[in-house]
Amino acid sequence: MATVEIDKVDKILDKYEGRKGGLIQILLDIQSEFNWIPLEAMDRISRRFKIPMSQVYRVVSFYKAMSLTPRGRHLLRVCLGTACHVRGGRRIMEKTQELLGLQGAGTTQDLKFTLERVNCLGCCALGPVMVANGEYHGHMTASEVGKILETCE
Repeated sequence: MATVEIDKVDKILDKYEGRKGGLIQILLDIQSEFNWIPLEAMDRISRRFKIPMSQVYRVVSFYKAMSLTPRGRHLLRVCLGTACHVRGGRRIMEKTQELLGLQGAGTTQDLKFTLERVNCLGCCALGPVMVANGEYHGHMTASEVGKILETCE
């Protein structure tokens, strides 16, 4: 991790100095800053707040909102739960993969997009559903995927 990034981590940690029970919020702030949680940041948290590294790792790996690998600037989620699947969710996923040049879920090489497959978004009546940067798009068709990606530019 570059020095400037460690400085960013330290700046985030400074906000929580002397406070108890802030681990999840610290990790969310780091996730927000870097789009992932680097090992160096977890080590810094562990040392500064005297929290075992295993506990920091356990929290990061438990929550879907946190990532141990770099994510793209734009997060795309395609639902492939039963309701979305039977309404064409797989076609949405395949078209998104095609347009992004991905073989499956993952992050584009330019770190612009991260595509995730989810099993349920809790809005089955709108299926198939894609979420782009937190915005839900229901009753999706494969032909609409490109328009959604363009809005992320």
